Amino acid sequence: MSSDSPQTSVSPTGLPRSTFAIIFAVSMVTAIGNTGMISVLPAIGRSIGMPDAMVAAIFSLSALLWAFSSPFWARMSDRFGRKPLMIVGLAGFMVSMALCSAVVAAGLHHLAAPFVIFVLFLLARALFGLFGAASNPATQAYVAEHTPEVQRTQAMSGLAGAFSLGTVIGPFVAPLFVLPFLGLAGPMACFALMAGIMLVVVWKRLPESRFRPEPTSVGPIFRREASSGPPMWRDPRMTPFLIYGFIVAVSQTAQGQTLGFLIIDKLALSPTAAQGFIAIAMMFGAMAGLLAQWGLIPRFEMTPRQLLRWGVAVAAIGNLIVAAAPDYWGVVAGYAISSLGFGLARPGFTVGASLAVRIEEQARAAGAIAAVNGINVVLAPAFVLLYERVQAAPFILNAALMVAMLVYAYTNPQLKSANPRPARIEGADDPLV
Repeated sequence: MSSDSPQTSVSPTGLPRSTFAIIFAVSMVTAIGNTGMISVLPAIGRSIGMPDAMVAAIFSLSALLWAFSSPFWARMSDRFGRKPLMIVGLAGFMVSMALCSAVVAAGLHHLAAPFVIFVLFLLARALFGLFGAASNPATQAYVAEHTPEVQRTQAMSGLAGAFSLGTVIGPFVAPLFVLPFLGLAGPMACFALMAGIMLVVVWKRLPESRFRPEPTSVGPIFRREASSGPPMWRDPRMTPFLIYGFIVAVSQTAQGQTLGFLIIDKLALSPTAAQGFIAIAMMFGAMAGLLAQWGLIPRFEMTPRQLLRWGVAVAAIGNLIVAAAPDYWGVVAGYAISSLGFGLARPGFTVGASLAVRIEEQARAAGAIAAVNGINVVLAPAFVLLYERVQAAPFILNAALMVAMLVYAYTNPQLKSANPRPARIEGADDPLV
């Protein structure tokens, strides 16, 4: 049966339910693997003997490659379609996770020095940044292209909910995958298997997007035609949303990567013994993000403008609570409140940016958003180094950054006017959708 058939069950996003479920699962599986890996990294690093900042730096090369490759993959999804790029992304994720598992196993068995393991881990993870980035702009563009602007906030929030649900499941299942014969390398092997299963599902069951740009609108693979406009990061319609999104992503990533070390030190436990407590904290944060995206946003029909303001205000309060927390449960409460705020802010800038451009520009916009969501990870080691000197400092800095973004959301013209109505380019006659 065609996905456009009247008998096809349609989700509130406007997509057939089966189609949205597959796209949702692609994002969720990626989130499960990435957050599950983050939850076990502190234990892996300290078990192997890596310095904490070096553990955080494992994601740096991957983040750079993600940022630089995302716009390229967005253009490729315009040329070859959304579905093939999702397959490329899942394949990159699967291979990267499998290699990371092998490297960690070698490190745990002391087959090489910690620095050698770090370099191999860095390179294995880099494959995800290079090829795994292909699926993100493709999934976002697929949803945006099939969703009217009045439903865009709900659709994008639903897709963001896939990430939040993945962040609940990832830390929960990661300790269960610490298998006797693989140890802390087990979770990554299992995440690779999950990606492989999802790859087959996309290949066999996902229909290609019915929206395809004209062949002349996309230049040769390594050259961008002048008609495609300036890079999105220099487009005045997009730049404020990308600045806001980058700072929010920096704060959320810094808090997430510092959390495990903070909990280990608060509880004064061994890395392996603290793993369950880290997972609990991350699950509370993920559930708070789900509450924002599946509860508050649809219940109160929040607009992008409201999300941009409320998100950073709540995240600032949560970071201050973490900074002042006297014990483990104070850290968990502050992290959950922060995650609630981030769960509001991130759909705010994603939807605002999507509504600011034309339908044929959705993949390029998604590529720019994916880039800022990736490159922020490069700064995480600096926050871990700051944590090693003053434990509360990263969270106080995060709170200050969120207050700055609150002021920005109230004063910048584009962010002030962000709403579910399509934006316009100055001098254009037709609304951009």
